[in-house]
Amino acid sequence: MFLKILNHTKQRAIWSWEGFLHVLITEKSVYQWVVANVISFAAAMALPISTAERSLLIMGGVLILAMECMNTAIERVVDDISGDKRELAKQAKDTASAAVALSAIAVGLAWVVIILGILW
Repeated sequence: MFLKILNHTKQRAIWSWEGFLHVLITEKSVYQWVVANVISFAAAMALPISTAERSLLIMGGVLILAMECMNTAIERVVDDISGDKRELAKQAKDTASAAVALSAIAVGLAWVVIILGILW
């Protein structure tokens, strides 16, 4: 039983990695977020901030990447259903894109608050 659960967990990890690689290969904007995450991670590790603040910033960056994955998934499903220009399809894609933007704004605001805390 344990080996079956372990094997299924391994398969889920493989499928997840394949999905992330697909997004990384096909979506140019993900590269920008990866670079932003590397810079953000380095800054978070270098600055004199608390472990909680550091964790928040790192987690936020990973969540932006997760939102990009969801955005890509929604785009793929919408495009697979029909290639026709439809208002609801446009709204679905735009809303998914807005989720990415809002998560990025949230992380940016966290950075502003933390930096102001350092300067204050």
